Amino acid sequence: MSTATAEQTSIAEKTRLYGVCDYYDAESLLTEAERRVLGRLRSFLGREAQPLLAEYWERGEFPTRLAQPLIDLDLMEPADLTGAGPDRGAARGIYQGFRIFELARTDASLATWYTAQAGLFRTAIRVGASAEQQAEWMPKVIDFSLKGVFSLTEPDSGSDIAGGLSTSVRREGDSWILDGAKRWIGGAATADVLAVFARDVADGQVKAFLVDRQADGVTLEKIHGKTALRMMQNAHITLGGVRVPESRRLHNVNSFKDVAAMLRAMRSDVAWIATGIQAGAFEAALRYVTERRQFGRPLGSFQLVQEKLARMLGNVTASLSLVVRLTEQQAKGIYRDQDSALAKMQTSLLMRETVALAREVVGGNGITLESDVARFHADAEAVYSYEGTHEINALIVGRALTGESAFAR
Repeated sequence: MSTATAEQTSIAEKTRLYGVCDYYDAESLLTEAERRVLGRLRSFLGREAQPLLAEYWERGEFPTRLAQPLIDLDLMEPADLTGAGPDRGAARGIYQGFRIFELARTDASLATWYTAQAGLFRTAIRVGASAEQQAEWMPKVIDFSLKGVFSLTEPDSGSDIAGGLSTSVRREGDSWILDGAKRWIGGAATADVLAVFARDVADGQVKAFLVDRQADGVTLEKIHGKTALRMMQNAHITLGGVRVPESRRLHNVNSFKDVAAMLRAMRSDVAWIATGIQAGAFEAALRYVTERRQFGRPLGSFQLVQEKLARMLGNVTASLSLVVRLTEQQAKGIYRDQDSALAKMQTSLLMRETVALAREVVGGNGITLESDVARFHADAEAVYSYEGTHEINALIVGRALTGESAFAR
């Protein structure tokens, strides 16, 4: 290899976004423009977000100063990738996946906050709204001028929400009256509207509504005492006789099957988050063992440490393979419950092992926020459970494999 060629290769390697594994070339999946947008995001996160994370995680507060700058980065449908004006296209799914990955490898709460709008709420509008409603609302969702959250989970129903949803709605003329409660709704306190799912007392079917956060009868309480996703502000929402006009009903949601279609799409986002958390924990652990010396040698020079690093990297690589393949399928219009459930289940399982190994190699310092590993280790527990627990997703896969439902009746 000539000197010039060697120098070019060296420069290219230094500018790569995803050089974490030689066996899985994530870089090649992205266009030059996509890498440029993601590079801007990475630069912002390293420069502006990283210095704040430990402090705000410990305080249990979201660093609101990051919100508008993140919005201003134009990440959801970047003009660089989609053009401008009413005829702009859509960013590729693989870019959107790596956007989530990039946020999560920095912090799970940041990824969850952004995905609450770009994933959960946007999916509610994309799947649940009529064509006319989408034309009105979707541009505002994309530029964050209409901020919303997905309000499905209830105090007494999580995994059994399909049959256990108890928030009720009844029609009165051109309005609907909502009563009930929602819980664990991330980002509700700063949203403009809440996408609330309720059971119609007239026909027993689930319907959805955009509820003004400040409407009469809406009460929000911050959930305190969390040991994971401490920066993400989760709310308990009480709805008492809240009146919503028919124009704010999502016209394409007329049963829980329509809600299930949303969940099918959104689980892939959580699988990307789980994968990003693994990458962040692995990279933090790798930095630590490279710098830390024990017994007069770098910690990374010990055999057992290297074995754990190799296992972590294997988990990251396997998880990337799963989420990339799932995203490629969905880009072709293939959305199957068992595919997104398998990806969420397996990436979360590997995430749990990866963050535990990262904490292990960092030793006692792995329980302090200074090393970053402790934050990933704690936050992983929330991601392991939300958008379907391991057991629920396993049963979805099992049902597809055997044709038999093992869900409790």
